[in-house]
Order: sequence, then structure tokens, then C-alpha cells
Amino acid sequence: MNLPDYLTGLKAPVPDEVDAVDLPVTGTLPPELTGRYFRNGPNPLPGQDPGHWFAGAGMLHGVRLRDGRAEWYRNRWVRTRELEGAPFVGPDGVDLTATPANTSVIRHAGRILALVETGLPYEMTPELDTVGPYDFGGRLTTAMTAHPKTDPVTGELHFFGYGFVPPYLTYHRLSAAGELVESRVVDVPGPTMIHDFTITEHHVIWLDLPVVFDMNLLGSGMPYRWDDAYGARLGVMPRDGGETRWYPIDPCYVFHVGNACEDAEGRITLDAVRYTRAGFTGSWGRIGGAPDPAAAAAASGGASLYRWTLDPATGAVKEEPLDDRNVEFPTLNDERLGRASRFLYTVTGDAIVKYDTRTGGSHVRDLGRSPGEAVFVPAADARAEDAGWLLSIVTDRAGDGSELLVLDAAELEFVASVRLPRRVPAGFHGNWLGESASRS
Repeated sequence: MNLPDYLTGLKAPVPDEVDAVDLPVTGTLPPELTGRYFRNGPNPLPGQDPGHWFAGAGMLHGVRLRDGRAEWYRNRWVRTRELEGAPFVGPDGVDLTATPANTSVIRHAGRILALVETGLPYEMTPELDTVGPYDFGGRLTTAMTAHPKTDPVTGELHFFGYGFVPPYLTYHRLSAAGELVESRVVDVPGPTMIHDFTITEHHVIWLDLPVVFDMNLLGSGMPYRWDDAYGARLGVMPRDGGETRWYPIDPCYVFHVGNACEDAEGRITLDAVRYTRAGFTGSWGRIGGAPDPAAAAAASGGASLYRWTLDPATGAVKEEPLDDRNVEFPTLNDERLGRASRFLYTVTGDAIVKYDTRTGGSHVRDLGRSPGEAVFVPAADARAEDAGWLLSIVTDRAGDGSELLVLDAAELEFVASVRLPRRVPAGFHGNWLGESASRS
């Protein structure tokens, strides 16, 4: 029997949880990199077929670095109620704890949270044990996006939840101390898959795009499809209150935003990875286990870095490609989130691409292996936006295993790599949870 794409090759799940200590290091790990690198992704239990790559049980992979050493690696399933066999309730009464927390992992106000956009976050320990679902003291009654945004100035965490029934979209804001202080319904015409969003200094930017929930697709993987009739638009919502202003755009889909900012005249620039209809449907079919993955791949056309400029004075939208490479997983120095920034880091094939969005230039680092998302870690007392390191789990396509790769973010030069005790399946998003060198 032929297995679907999401159970084979680089995406093939691992069957168990392991621990290893004193990991081999090539090169020299900067002592500043003292902390934990965690990465989340789908990993169905042995023998299970979730029906779509996005639906597999979540698994966190972690590497502990301290004072130039790689102390340990471990991997753990996020032990959600779904993993333990909780029944699916249905769109009229979804159990927000019975979903796979398989997409990303963050730390806010001292809590480590594994996230998926269809349910509540699950709190984890620094050793990757599951504490349980977390609803911010009972205040969160919607799902939570896997892509919350921390304002680097205020320390607040901005996020949202989308649903299958009204209200379809709800905005939330956490204080820097972790208290849910605001929830606000945002009117959209129907149940769409809103995977990401972003903020600027004064606004929240929404992506209301034509991939919609379809009740008829329940039980067949992820119940979403492209709908030309829905339309496509970007929304600009004032953070301090007021109506969202919507800007129609050409039909497309966006899984991941790079950054957005405002200029002195109030114009908003948004950089993101944009899929055409063919790009989305081809990629969606492939990762959903299409019976002919080769045909789906040929039809996809991938996705590329794109820019929208919104002018509130005129209501005009300028749309333009920034590159034609097939890229994904844009990241940046999060200290520039929502403000003017220059550099974005993406992955493509066996390479990492660094974009200079000011000049339009790019720098490609060919790795000869498949990289995951490249997480930027700033250097202490950095004077330049790109002073720091990129961390990425890279995997050999021939099955020879995985490493945690450390590159200098300025020049994409090799710094160090940590040999991991096993292959890490292709996954989604990671995060660096830094700490002072004196902490244990």
C-alpha cells in the first residue's frame, strides 16, 4: 500500500520518545546561546493516519544548550485530550482541548505553550512534559492562533481565534504579565482559515482570504477548500479601538507573514509569502495525501515573497512580488516586529535565503540538506538588525539524520552544529527560549 506524502520521507513520523545527553558539537557554540531550542510539528502515533499533515498529533523536539555545550536532546508528544482518545464534538460545540497542539511553541509571562489554531494552548514544562490545556484563568473561550505576536515595546501578546460558527474571528490581547485583558469580535463574512496575521505600532493587520471551512469535508482530513466567491481582502484594525478598514486585493492565500510597519504618512507595508490559487491547491493536495503527489507538485507553482502597500489616505493598494523563488517560513529579528525592518529569513529546498527588503537583494546559503524554519536569536548588545544567529533543524534527505544548525545571521556562515540522536521529521515552527548563563 502506498503511504500518503505526510507519512513518508522527510515527514515520516518517529515511533517513540527518546533522551540523549552530551550531544556531539561541530564548530563552537557561542556561550550566549544558553537556553532551549524547541520545535513543534505533527507526529501521529504509530499506525495512525490523521488524513492530513496538519492533523497529526503534536510532538516537541528540544535541545538544551549551555555555556558552549549541548547538554541534552529529547522529544515528547504534546499529550492533548485528542492524543488520549477524546471524541470530536463537532462545529456547534467544539471541545477546544481535543485538538492536536502541533504547530508552534512560545513562552510568555513564564509559561511555555504549545499551540494549534483550532484549540486551546497546552502548557508544557521546560523538560517538555505536558501540564495541560491553558485558558488564561477561564477567560479564553475561543481557539488560539499558532502565530501570536509579541509587541517588542510593550511586551503584550496579540492573538486571535477563528471558529466554524459566529463569531468567526475574535481578537485577544494579553498583558506582559500574561493576563487576558481584551477580547474583541472582528466581523468577517464567513468561516475562513486564518492561519496568520500581524501587528504594527498602532494597528492589527488581518488576512481575510478565500480558503473556507466546508462542513461537507468533515472527516476527510482538513475541512477547508478554496472558494473564489469569498473574495480576498486585508483588514487594518486600530489597536486602541475602532472599526476595521478593509482593502480588497487579488485572490491569494497566505500561511505566513514576514513583517509589517507604518511610515510617517500612515501607509502600511506588509511582506508575506503569497500563494496563487494553483499554488495553494497544489500544495494543499500534496500535504493532504493527494493520490498523485507528483501531479499536485507540478500544479502548485509554490509560493513567493510578496508586498502589499496600503494607503489609508486614498484607499489604494499596491501589490508587487519581491522575488520569484519558492520560499516559506519567513522569520525576522522579533525586536523589529511591527516596526520598520530590513531583513527576512526564509527556507527553500535545501537552502536558507536571507532577503534585504530595503535593497531588494538576497543571499542564499545552500546547505545540501533540508532546513526547517530558521529562528533568529539576537546577539547581546547588538548594534545591527542582523547581529545574531539563525537556528534551524536540518535533515539529510538520504536518511542520515538531523542536526541543529547554527549560522551567523549576518553572512549566513557556519558557526556550529549539534548532532541529534535521531532524525527529526519535517515540522512547523520553533522558538529559542533563552536564559542567562548563570541560570540552571
